[in-house]
Amino acid sequence: MSASIRQPYDSDVTDQEWARIRGVIPRHPPTGRLPVIPKREIVNAIFYVNKTGCQWRSLPHDFPNWSTVYGRFWLWTKSGVWERIVETLRRAVRVAEGKQPEPSAAIVDSQSVKTTEKGGYMGTTQGKRSKAASVTSW
Repeated sequence: MSASIRQPYDSDVTDQEWARIRGVIPRHPPTGRLPVIPKREIVNAIFYVNKTGCQWRSLPHDFPNWSTVYGRFWLWTKSGVWERIVETLRRAVRVAEGKQPEPSAAIVDSQSVKTTEKGGYMGTTQGKRSKAASVTSW
């Protein structure tokens, strides 16, 4: 299960990518058992599922157990870890492009925000049935 034992997948995070996001991944709580599975391997397994579209239960056997990976994914989703990772990466991209880390403006147009297909109140009328269609023949 260790990253040094298994062959890498193309979905695995690189050392540079891991260095950028590892600080956002929650640290182990001070109580409870010490973690046996490296968090990087859990991230690699989550990225594998994301890239390949495979079912959690179909993770290759050289990844951690699917239930461990899914449990951590669910926990990190609920606690906002993925949003913080995206935010961290967005800031890094903006700084690398010579911009301020935070955007100063946003643009919203009618194609970006949909409200309803037709504006305003649209009344409904009862449908009319043809009398010929309701006649029963013997």
